Amino acid sequence: MIKHEFRYAANPVDARKYGTEELRKEFLIEKLFVQDEIRLTYSMYDRYIVGGVMPVSKDLTLETIPYLKSENFLDRRELGIVNVGGKGKVVVDGKEYELSKKEALYVGQGAKEVIFSNVGEGQPLFYINSAPAHKNFPTKKVGVNEAEVVQLGDEKYANKRVLNKLIVNSIVETCQLQMGLTELLPGNVWNTMPAHTHNRRMEAYFYFNLEEGQTISHFMGEPQHTRHIFMENNQAVLSPEWSIHSGSGTSSYSFIWGMAGENLDYGDMDVCAPNELK
Repeated sequence: MIKHEFRYAANPVDARKYGTEELRKEFLIEKLFVQDEIRLTYSMYDRYIVGGVMPVSKDLTLETIPYLKSENFLDRRELGIVNVGGKGKVVVDGKEYELSKKEALYVGQGAKEVIFSNVGEGQPLFYINSAPAHKNFPTKKVGVNEAEVVQLGDEKYANKRVLNKLIVNSIVETCQLQMGLTELLPGNVWNTMPAHTHNRRMEAYFYFNLEEGQTISHFMGEPQHTRHIFMENNQAVLSPEWSIHSGSGTSSYSFIWGMAGENLDYGDMDVCAPNELK
């Protein structure tokens, strides 16, 4: 079963006036994983799709949705998948790919059938991102040992973290989709600080591995007009191109960042110094 919703893009001047309820309605994706369902949010930010797939008792097939006006989901799109649960399996046009936790799969434009399965070794949770694509690139799995790993941050500033680049152009050829996984070390709580924007790309953040009963405050908005959204484990948030995307948790956690837009350069950032934020 596929459930889907649609989100319009927000004007930054309008977003300055949003209260808590409006911010959550426009940007927060609260429920990604539901037993034996595929849940998708279609966003007008670069027509990006954020979703969750949780196969429990049956296989789940990624079928097209009305917004795409296409016979198959990937006729004009590419897809990124990261497993954040137990071992699972993805079958792309008859070829099987087993994904353990933190492993990724890129599926190129033009694939006809994508099936998600539970192999009985823990509960798989497939987090997916999709962006429009104009060219077919080969489907490719990125294992844990194939990620491009970068050490970031400093314990002095409570932001020491490990960045795992998974679906990035230095590892996988893509049209515009980029995805990676960042892990905060124990005792560290700040992500993406100093904060930044990039008008060439939108972004989505998915937070997971958060201790039960804890929370994350995700910071967004223009650098001089910031807002915050309190989030729980296994929730995602849309980040417009004009918005910062940073967060702080009441415990350590992990998050997956996904991006689409004009530029594949990971370092394309307009950095905002911490003491310049308002």
